[in-house]
Amino acid sequence: MQFKSIEETLSHWPGKYVIGLTGNIGTGKTVVRRMLEHLGAYTIDADALSHRAIAKGAPGHQPVVEHFGRWILDTDGEVNRNRLGALVFRDAAALRELEQIVHPLVRKAVDVLVRRATQPAVVIEAIKLLEGDLRNACDSIWVTYAPPVVQIERLTRKRNISREEALQRINAQTPQTGKIEAADVVIRNIGSYDDLWKQVSSAWKKHVPVPTGPLRLGPTKELKPGEFSVSRGKPKDSEAIADLINHLSNGGRQLTADNIMAQFGDKAYMLLQSGRKLVGIAGWQVENLVVRTTDLYLEPDIDTAKALEKLVQEIEKVSSDLQCEASLVFPSSDLAAQDAVWKKLGYEGRSPETLGVQAWTDAAEESMPVDTLLFFKQLRRDRVLRPI
Repeated sequence: MQFKSIEETLSHWPGKYVIGLTGNIGTGKTVVRRMLEHLGAYTIDADALSHRAIAKGAPGHQPVVEHFGRWILDTDGEVNRNRLGALVFRDAAALRELEQIVHPLVRKAVDVLVRRATQPAVVIEAIKLLEGDLRNACDSIWVTYAPPVVQIERLTRKRNISREEALQRINAQTPQTGKIEAADVVIRNIGSYDDLWKQVSSAWKKHVPVPTGPLRLGPTKELKPGEFSVSRGKPKDSEAIADLINHLSNGGRQLTADNIMAQFGDKAYMLLQSGRKLVGIAGWQVENLVVRTTDLYLEPDIDTAKALEKLVQEIEKVSSDLQCEASLVFPSSDLAAQDAVWKKLGYEGRSPETLGVQAWTDAAEESMPVDTLLFFKQLRRDRVLRPI
């Protein structure tokens, strides 16, 4: 089909080209969303916002508790999503009742995020996109597809659930054929990550009418001795990234280019160079307005303090464009010992339960690698979504 120019877009947000991204469970929506973020879009996970909307203190918390009962709460008063999910995935009426509470809150949150985004292209990932009014706010609909056997394999492997529970969740959703019929772009996630990346980048170049592209950082002039440049890694850098991580982890990790290629569906990489030599890497991701830096590797013979400061500052710059509220960095003990750097950058050592905001605590507990410490910084005092 012929796509409109940015001036002709029909979305509810002037100056924005909005992609609605959907697909059934286990088809790879989140991987595709993150790939579109690599290509320059601002992306929103509406399903993560729905979790945030029912957190303790958020507008949806009390209505959900009153409707479904206090048995869905943990001892700390937070909604236990596993208990709630087990209920609504078995009962279509209960699922509709939950959506009636949560969806209006998510719609308001999406509106805030899109209006504040500086990027002209925005992607909204939502599993129920076509069933709600968000569909009408989008300029194009992209759908991910995978056959049921692939859905089951992904759900049992990634979510550690039984085959029966995976089938129950798959069968609770509308058939994929209906979503495909409504799609402007169909991404068939049935092969390798390399194949998926080629599909996504090809569709982006063909259909998205905005002059955005992959973020490239670093200086425009020649570096002086001892200076560093930072650029955002791309899939073509996978082999170099794997080689450096393997080298600097002292045998603790054994990655291949294919492993890194697959991880591009979960995270982005910042590459630190001294001259033409790759001397450091930071692997990071943004989810639910929290940036998490989970991989941090530096060559030992460089100025560690200067290199660490450069990498963290560049990640913060990108995080600001992505409206992040907080930054979590998980360094190894040797990098954690750079007290002067962390103090200069405004970070402090914390434990997940002390962060004070449930979304931040959840992010820390979900992301913290073994044998690392947690350093925390609040990036903005005016929280983007308060209290959602």
